[in-house]
Amino acid sequence: MRITVFGATGGTGRHVVEQALDAGHHVTAVVRDPARLGLPAADRLDVVTVQLDDRAAVRAAVAGADAVVDALGSGSGPTTVRTDAARVIVAAMRDAGVRRLVVVSAAGAHTTGDTAFVRFVVKPVLGYVLRHPFADMRAMEEVVRASDLDWTIVLPPQLTDGPRTGAVRRRVGANVRGSYRLARADLAAAVLDAVGDDGVRHASLSVAAG
Repeated sequence: MRITVFGATGGTGRHVVEQALDAGHHVTAVVRDPARLGLPAADRLDVVTVQLDDRAAVRAAVAGADAVVDALGSGSGPTTVRTDAARVIVAAMRDAGVRRLVVVSAAGAHTTGDTAFVRFVVKPVLGYVLRHPFADMRAMEEVVRASDLDWTIVLPPQLTDGPRTGAVRRRVGANVRGSYRLARADLAAAVLDAVGDDGVRHASLSVAAG
């Protein structure tokens, strides 16, 4: 499979690239600074430098892909970086005839499926502290949902840099209860699993440590 990864130098994106290569996929890693990727050259790895407001360059990066992964990060202050990037990626995929899109957002921006304590005590505090990135992520999700692509929105909880455990709980359409952390390496594995899972197309997929 040919997979284009946006946010390839980020905490999650780099794991996606590494795991995809380990699984035998061909990866196009979209970066702003190739030096930050820090991976050895490989026959199945193409590293391309792209500005995300350049629709033609983004189209070239996704052309021929079987799937696109958006693992971009978001700013801490008022920002529309995820929303703006999603608009360009969706349009470029449509131009290139590529349909499968998996994007990483945040479970903290949603309360569906949460317990009453989390919904009415924890999430209001979290939502205030992270109100700017959460607003950007929710707007990004709306862009993705409104597209005609085969999309999946992956919603992880608080992310850690721990080792990959392989123990990931999943829930479609609602947040996972009782688990509030996940290693980025496990998130990357869940994202790659979602790429080939027809059962999570046109759905939000919550993931957390098992």
